[in-house]
Amino acid sequence: MNGNQDWDQVVIRKKAPTSAAAKNPTAVNAAIRAGAAVETVKKQGMGNASAARGPIKSAVKLENDTETFEHERVSSELKKQIQSARLAKKLTQAQLAQMINEKPQLINEYESGKAIPNPQILSKMSRVLGVTLKKNPGKK
Repeated sequence: MNGNQDWDQVVIRKKAPTSAAAKNPTAVNAAIRAGAAVETVKKQGMGNASAARGPIKSAVKLENDTETFEHERVSSELKKQIQSARLAKKLTQAQLAQMINEKPQLINEYESGKAIPNPQILSKMSRVLGVTLKKNPGKK
């Protein structure tokens, strides 16, 4: 016998199948015959008989719900208060926006009543304009 033999183990593997090949029935059957681990997963609610029985309870509850969800907008008193304070200081919307580090479009939205009141922005405007601005001036 020759003493120069290499006895290290060499393992040769096939490349794992791609997801498209794994879905192919012939590839799945070949993997089963080869003894590879094959897992099958049943998809839920895909045209089975339970889906035809009736609507889901939560869907019915959603359908019967009559509550409307809307964001609170700037009140008419607040938008008038912002505009009058800005005009008293002789500032344009763009100048006010620059002073509070916001976009001019935001000031426009507040003064037109389209904005959703943000306490941080209101406090910035209050500080610059020298007036107290509250989300709902009429309410406490």
